[in-house]
Amino acid sequence: MTEPVRVVVADDQSAVREGLALLIEVLPGITVVGQAPDGDVAAELVASEKPDVVLMDLAMPRCDGVTATRRIRDDHPETQVVVLSTYADEDSILRALDAGALGYLTKSATRDEIGRAIHAAAAGQAVLDPEVQRRLVSAALKLPAPTEAEADELTARERDVLRLLAAGQTNREIAKALFVSEATVKTHINRIYTKTGSRDRAQAIRYAYTNGYATA
Repeated sequence: MTEPVRVVVADDQSAVREGLALLIEVLPGITVVGQAPDGDVAAELVASEKPDVVLMDLAMPRCDGVTATRRIRDDHPETQVVVLSTYADEDSILRALDAGALGYLTKSATRDEIGRAIHAAAAGQAVLDPEVQRRLVSAALKLPAPTEAEADELTARERDVLRLLAAGQTNREIAKALFVSEATVKTHINRIYTKTGSRDRAQAIRYAYTNGYATA
């Protein structure tokens, strides 16, 4: 029998946190192993309970969700983070994904959508709310254009990586799609940054959309 996905729920509002825990606990294949009122407690629970996924709010006291996500992903990379937030602005989305969140949903998501995102994250797959995906692309397109660089020197494999990057895939998903290691993907991405003059993932996505490697 497959082991259930172990989840920690982090939200500073007790009614919301407890409600979410009750909501997802009844979903098949999911068990809630802890609840956290802030990011510090979430990180402590990850260290002690070793959950597969943290369902993370962003606006919390003491330690916010972005900071907690970065700590968790740095210290416990085997635990994935799915953001569930009221906020769907471009800055919040980019900061959360940059910190290592694998999924991002708004609190208008249904129970089944949250359940699917949790299971997907546990399997190493990214899930973005459609509105979040649209805003991510929009945010990337609004960034200053990367500096002119040697874009025509992108190798065929780097172009493949860039297309998948623009499609919102994580390093792990790209590695699986191209049958390479995550370390190899990271190397390709760093080379893409250098060759396209991009500072980060968002600018690389912008470059992909403005140079024919992806379609909006």
